[in-house]
Amino acid sequence: MSERIAIYPGSFDPVTLGHINIVERTSKIFDHIHVVVMHNPSKKYLFSVEERVKLTGLSLEHLSNVSVDYHCGLMVDYARKKGVKCVIRGLRAVTDFEFELQMANANRSMCPGLEIFFLMSDVTYSFISSSMVKEVAKFGGDVSTWVSPLIERELKLKFVQT
Repeated sequence: MSERIAIYPGSFDPVTLGHINIVERTSKIFDHIHVVVMHNPSKKYLFSVEERVKLTGLSLEHLSNVSVDYHCGLMVDYARKKGVKCVIRGLRAVTDFEFELQMANANRSMCPGLEIFFLMSDVTYSFISSSMVKEVAKFGGDVSTWVSPLIERELKLKFVQT
């Protein structure tokens, strides 16, 4: 029997408790999950790719069947390189579904046989986005229920520097 391996791609700028919840839940279903910090050079990030990989890795180190990697380019190229046929995507709301459906269809067109697994966010995290976390943290708001203490500390350090 072959191993059930999946990838969970995202920018993770920063990784939130919602992301962590998705990985924790799917780590019980898949034998191994590659959490892939995606990097698009034309996009502006708060954290560098190295910081995002490090912080995501530290946030998930309690899961023995999860590894963190990064990729610059198309997600399907990473999936091909790793020989992975399963992709995990979290959904918070109907608006996520529309975008994710378009991406799933495009990715499956480029990489036939790729299966996209949509997992609804836990209701506790259904409204959290990395963008919202950054916006609230930028103005000194409390993000402690949305991110780990590590990420909260790193956000405070980032916004003191800017």
